[in-house]
Amino acid sequence: MTLIRASMATAIPDRSKVLNGLETLVIGAAGGVLFLWAGLPGGLISGAMCAVGIAALAGRPLAVPPVLTQSVLLLLGISLGSLMSQQLLQHMSSYPLTIALLALATFCSTFGSSLYLQRVHGWDQTSAFLAGSPGALSQITILAAEKGADVAAIAVVQTMRVIILTAALPLVLALTGVTHAAPPPLPTTVASPFGLTALVAGSIGVSLLLRWIKFPASWMFGAMLASSLLHGSGLVDGGLPPWLRNVALVGIGALIGTRFARMKTSTLLSHVNAGLGSFAIAILISAVFVAVIGFTTHVRLADVVVAFAPGAMDAMLALALTLHIDPIFVGAHHLSRFLFVTISTPGIIHLFGRPQDDVDD
Repeated sequence: MTLIRASMATAIPDRSKVLNGLETLVIGAAGGVLFLWAGLPGGLISGAMCAVGIAALAGRPLAVPPVLTQSVLLLLGISLGSLMSQQLLQHMSSYPLTIALLALATFCSTFGSSLYLQRVHGWDQTSAFLAGSPGALSQITILAAEKGADVAAIAVVQTMRVIILTAALPLVLALTGVTHAAPPPLPTTVASPFGLTALVAGSIGVSLLLRWIKFPASWMFGAMLASSLLHGSGLVDGGLPPWLRNVALVGIGALIGTRFARMKTSTLLSHVNAGLGSFAIAILISAVFVAVIGFTTHVRLADVVVAFAPGAMDAMLALALTLHIDPIFVGAHHLSRFLFVTISTPGIIHLFGRPQDDVDD
């Protein structure tokens, strides 16, 4: 009960924050509908992200309060869990190899991006390593502040990576025809009132448990786990109403777009070249590992591309949902990448980053 009270106390925002969050979602929905009308792949996510990002850069103080953020992640997790099937579970035998290669790819892309930022843009080692680390942004920001790194520059590079991936990846996959092969189908029926109640209650319960043990992305993965168990056991048949899935996709896009609300336009422009170059290095290195897995395993290429994309977990899992890509494979790999970055980055900074004596001067 104490955990629930604490979560509610921190999650319930005041009236102004709720109105601000609703404005953010309305702008995101308008952008999502526009992209969807234009027939763009991943339109709801990309459109919401672009619309909110533009409005934020134009000066609107946009934000999504915690209670709405948690609700969006909960809906996304439930939708992803409803895709659970025996066919998807059969691919788990390839996970150890691909996760090991993902760890190596993460290591190589971090050092490659870091070297580029140091040699081409003159960044210090600590800032370059933290900017090149793909994911775990909250931990990266804390480390950057502790080590005296350039927090603003790191935020620009990290944000640009997620923004470009979220906008460009669906389009690239569609243009190359990679997503056309045997996608896992979304539930065509809506769960009964009892089923929907069980999904929401179970998802909240498991999410609070994961939050208590400090599991990363607890609201999304808790809901995904609960939904997977309920659907896999046959206790629940069907998924969320389509409009609720769409709300989750718009919400994820809006959340990504709000990153620009904490960023000055001048700061963005001053580091845009560093962000683009660092992103290009990371993508090229990741592409090499994707090609190796594509030629040596039977995993669908689209699944590998999204799983190895150096983007935020919530964004890539939302894309997995909208592009009908294996969410279990993508989720397992992005969670592994998150844990690898979280565990290894402090050690890498300690060994190779700027000495603490320099920071204190």
